[in-house]
Amino acid sequence: MKCDVIDSASVEETALRATAARLCARFNTVAPEVVNEVLRATYARFDGRPIRDFVPLLVERAAAERLRQGTVPA
Repeated sequence: MKCDVIDSASVEETALRATAARLCARFNTVAPEVVNEVLRATYARFDGRPIRDFVPLLVERAAAERLRQGTVPA
């Protein structure tokens, strides 16, 4: 039997791509580049945190709140 090691970075990347697609659809009046910038900036806040299981969910919620409030990068 072969044991596969799950690369947590690739799992996060896949989840964040799906998050970007959802946020672009939800905030369709905001340019996709702005949505991606907010997502990247929000994700950067979690760099170096040891527990990664909920990072994509936390990033999506925080980025959605920033987009809802209009708190986007200049």
